[in-house]
Amino acid sequence: MKTKTIGKGLKVSAIGLGCMGLSHGFGPPLEKAASIKLLRQAFDIGYTFFDTAEIYGPFDNEELVGEAFTGFRDQVVIATKFGITHMDDSTGKMVLDASPNAIRRAIDGSLRRLKTDCIDLYYQHRQDPQTKIEIVADTMQKLIQIGKIKSWGLSAADADTIRRAHAVCPVTAVESEYSMMYRKIEADVLPVCEDLGIAVIPYSPLAKGFLSGTLSKNTKFVEGDLRKIMARFRPEVMDANQALMRFVEKLAAERNVTPAQISLAWVMARNEQIIPIPGTRNADRLRENAGADNIALSKEEYHRLNKLLYSIDFMEVNYT
Repeated sequence: MKTKTIGKGLKVSAIGLGCMGLSHGFGPPLEKAASIKLLRQAFDIGYTFFDTAEIYGPFDNEELVGEAFTGFRDQVVIATKFGITHMDDSTGKMVLDASPNAIRRAIDGSLRRLKTDCIDLYYQHRQDPQTKIEIVADTMQKLIQIGKIKSWGLSAADADTIRRAHAVCPVTAVESEYSMMYRKIEADVLPVCEDLGIAVIPYSPLAKGFLSGTLSKNTKFVEGDLRKIMARFRPEVMDANQALMRFVEKLAAERNVTPAQISLAWVMARNEQIIPIPGTRNADRLRENAGADNIALSKEEYHRLNKLLYSIDFMEVNYT
């Protein structure tokens, strides 16, 4: 797989791997041995960019990543996240804390679980309304200076937050949901990142599996799979969004590739500093997703897709 350089010399594979689903959000966790095997298979395929977070599990996901790459840690780039301390069982809401003291506790825990002395890319997972972003950015600068992190980023941040943070300590990457079915960041976050030279790391670039072409209105999700309760995966909504899927499948057939590969190629076609991080538990999917690195949409294909996207009224139905 080709590599791209983001920030100050951070070299990553053109497509990364989102590791959350191995232990969180998509049903019962995959067995530890199977997870570690999959992570190492990803590396053998060409993935060198792996995304995790302390809250995934919680904590289990970082431990998997740390164990998987013991012995060749210097050959991979690991991104993890701080700022969500836990989920409130009574409300189901995230409990946020990005105070300097909380960050110092979080970084030491992540370093220990990841079995490393330095984290390549450290994201604020969600913005803490009690802590100004300038204070967070200043804390990141101090962590860089003492060598605990190489670079930092923001996850699910708005354009104003990105600008304010970048003014204090340069932001390397912004992680946001972005796919053909979820394009909200095109209004302001993407332009700001392009203006400031910040990489964009799309999570759920396959719309949590919908754009792979493997899901239908008859798909049954297991307990613990977040898609079971998401409005976008209700049968009637899935059915309504088939117009997009049929077009993607047609274009994929013309190119003799898969719908997932077309979908990832579309995400990357916007600019060279977009590195999607699809997740999977399946080695065949790892190879399929990696193959999108070899697909370059022509300007005509890219415009055809965009014209269709802006003519389909699925966003309002899907994301209310």
